[in-house]
Amino acid sequence: MHRRSLLTSAAAFGLGLSLATGAFAQMDKVKACFVYVGPINDGGWTQQHHAGATAVAETYGDKVEMVYQENVPEGADAERVLTQMALSGCNIVFATSFGFMDATNAVAAKFPNVMFEHATGYKREHPNVSTYNARFYEGRAVIGTIAGLMTKSNKIGYIASFPIPEVIMGINAAYLAAKKVNPDATMNVIWAYTWYDPAKEADAAKAMIEQGVDVIMQHTDSTAPMAEMAKTPGIIGFGQATDMADYKPTPRVSSIIDNWAPYYIKRVGEMLDGTYTQGDAWEGIAGGEVQIGEITGVPDDVKAAAEAVRDGIAAGTLHPFTGPINKQDGSAWLAEGQTAPDGDLLGMNFYVEGIAGDIPK
Repeated sequence: MHRRSLLTSAAAFGLGLSLATGAFAQMDKVKACFVYVGPINDGGWTQQHHAGATAVAETYGDKVEMVYQENVPEGADAERVLTQMALSGCNIVFATSFGFMDATNAVAAKFPNVMFEHATGYKREHPNVSTYNARFYEGRAVIGTIAGLMTKSNKIGYIASFPIPEVIMGINAAYLAAKKVNPDATMNVIWAYTWYDPAKEADAAKAMIEQGVDVIMQHTDSTAPMAEMAKTPGIIGFGQATDMADYKPTPRVSSIIDNWAPYYIKRVGEMLDGTYTQGDAWEGIAGGEVQIGEITGVPDDVKAAAEAVRDGIAAGTLHPFTGPINKQDGSAWLAEGQTAPDGDLLGMNFYVEGIAGDIPK
């Protein structure tokens, strides 16, 4: 992908729009660009974002030019790629990893008429920066229910990527759900310090199995943990971001599927019809951004319990973080019947009571 021509930057500044004044002109064609942290065939996170981008192209046909760059490291490389995309005439740029947050805001300051959308972050330092996320913790509560009911060793494993709020809230939600149905359940967290590294992910799964863990969850992007689980009968796990259906009916017994297509279609459509404004989206099971894959290979009562959690969350009658809940150090967090405010979740930097170990700094 060539993005080095300064001449094409004129397109980025010729949109006839101003978010500061609330005016946005309709566009005949949108160049929508996507920056990915991993490969588009990673089997997880990036693959689902690319599926969403592809859905945009399929929806709008020749009204949209879709461009992407995969395997972009977080940090300085991200700022370089984002800058090149802005210079190449991209009208809207979707930066699809938490670690792209600062780079996105830095580049947005230099290109005020290019719209930037950052996934899973919270900084909107300029009028042309929007954020979007999904309530993955809702899905963790569903699979945590399955984990608590299915573990025979009472040892549940969790392969974590980086110690950021999104990952920590997922660990906590899964543990609370498992503990609710199985008071003897424990959770072992291994930090992989990567989003996508099949070798590291497989090693983490292997280490857990050797420690007696018989149910494994992951917040990393590849299918490597699932392949490792498949080597040992009786170990089960869950698809992450994609369905990971190649491993049905076991070890994969369900999945948390990220569905970004509705959001991408909506935002590019708003560019086309002139209704685009800065936003901050955080949808979940009810909105369809978080989907629970088919539940297979478990008893009917386990499936029914998980579906009840899923349906309760969708109906708004169940919140995965409902008190009483204490923090890991025993201090009170949520009182009886109180649900966690979004601000607490988005800044979560603590384990709930009962999880052993420390969160890395």
